[in-house]
Amino acid sequence: MHHLPPLSNPLPQHDIAREVLNWNEVDMLIDHLLPQFQGEFDGILIITRGGLVPGGMLSHAMGIKHVLTASVYFPNEVNQKLAWPTFIQFPPDTLLTNRRLLVVDDIWANGRALVVVQGRLAAVGCEFQTAVLHYRHKSNLFPGLGPTYYGAITERYIVYPWEVGLPAFIRGAFPTI
Repeated sequence: MHHLPPLSNPLPQHDIAREVLNWNEVDMLIDHLLPQFQGEFDGILIITRGGLVPGGMLSHAMGIKHVLTASVYFPNEVNQKLAWPTFIQFPPDTLLTNRRLLVVDDIWANGRALVVVQGRLAAVGCEFQTAVLHYRHKSNLFPGLGPTYYGAITERYIVYPWEVGLPAFIRGAFPTI
């Protein structure tokens, strides 16, 4: 594990332990995910921003060239559990209907982003499964729901190697959801 300087604002609103990962640990999580996947996928839908790196790694490892992105924003001004999402970016229905996609994000913390994306995919007739590097099941807001595949279960605030060294104003620009 790297010895890194502390981040200016390392923890989210609740006081939970922090874990800083290195690239080798991310590789190990990807290697743990790959043999879990059942069946073939027509493409990958990456949830930005957190899912960009693991989604890219998985698409490369699996040879999937059809890569899509979705961006979901939840306003900070509203109670976290009541906030209504805004889709900043989402693929058109024609790229989703009758396809089987792997939906990728870095972490399922409370599940809000992945659940709203799943709802939108289901509405257009898209079959999907979800994959995350980490599953924080105790903070999950959706009993009975969780990722289809995950690299590890955690109760920590995970700092991924692509987040280390970012100024606090950039890290906090779009909160982890």
